Amino acid sequence: MLDFAGKRWWYLGFSGIFFVAALVALAMWGLKPGIEFTSGSTFTVQFLERSVTQAELRGAMRELGHPEARVQGSGENTFIVRTNELENAPSLTAGAGPTPPGEIDDIERGLRERFGALERKDFATVSGSVSSEIARYATFAVVAAAFAILIYIWLAFRQLPKPYRYGACAVIALVHDAVIVMGLFAVLGEFRGVEVDTAFITAILTVIGFSVHDTIVVFDRIREMVSHDPYVPFEEAVNASLTETLARSINTSLVVLLTIVSMLLIGGETIRNFLLVLLVGIVAGTYSSIGVASQVLVAWENHDLARAWRRLRGGRAELAAEAP
Repeated sequence: MLDFAGKRWWYLGFSGIFFVAALVALAMWGLKPGIEFTSGSTFTVQFLERSVTQAELRGAMRELGHPEARVQGSGENTFIVRTNELENAPSLTAGAGPTPPGEIDDIERGLRERFGALERKDFATVSGSVSSEIARYATFAVVAAAFAILIYIWLAFRQLPKPYRYGACAVIALVHDAVIVMGLFAVLGEFRGVEVDTAFITAILTVIGFSVHDTIVVFDRIREMVSHDPYVPFEEAVNASLTETLARSINTSLVVLLTIVSMLLIGGETIRNFLLVLLVGIVAGTYSSIGVASQVLVAWENHDLARAWRRLRGGRAELAAEAP
């Protein structure tokens, strides 16, 4: 039987380094919101006759009256261009049907004159009111999911002493996973121009579900051991549960990761960010079920933080007494 609980501060310290780094990245740069969360227009264009660089395309957009345009590479000679909201442009919420010529047609005509034949693959625009509504609902979805998970696990483990601890530790683990993913995308947004969209929120919710599922498997095994033998030391119950479920957790995650990596290699640009969230989130979720949720539960059960706080306060009292 492996001694996971005895080395819990090593596990928590390792995850804490990544967690703090992710928080620093979020505080410094934040997430770069996509069109769904801020008003504007976006389109994807592929040039067919000659090779075009991002700098050339930015310069062309500036000459066409859009110096605010942001250009991001999206494959061979293909770019995603985002501008302020264009006039006479079909909205993401608009119904189907023909639309009159608008600014996007003028931009397409100007780019064709400069760079030759091109293909506009997609186009969408979102107004400010719609983007704020999407952002509000996305935030609500994540918060509601975390709250529902807390209540569900609390009720599922209600026959154990202090069942709320299991729910709280599961939520701590999923917050750990979500923050690490968001920290990575803050870095990618700053240095690679990667934006977050509604697919990012969907992927975050998927990661939360995967993380909680893995955590519940471990917690359920702990519940079985504690219920069967109430006098077994809690650390021993956690170590036995983790040892028994370790192979299952790793094998399940490896199968999912192999599928995601395959899709990353052969899939298109449109789902790449979604798959990247899943890739990082599942790795973090597998680790957090072993090295975060279970170890926080042991530390809470053993009153480690309370003892550390009392020791800290005692040290401060001794310093105060020694002061002249």
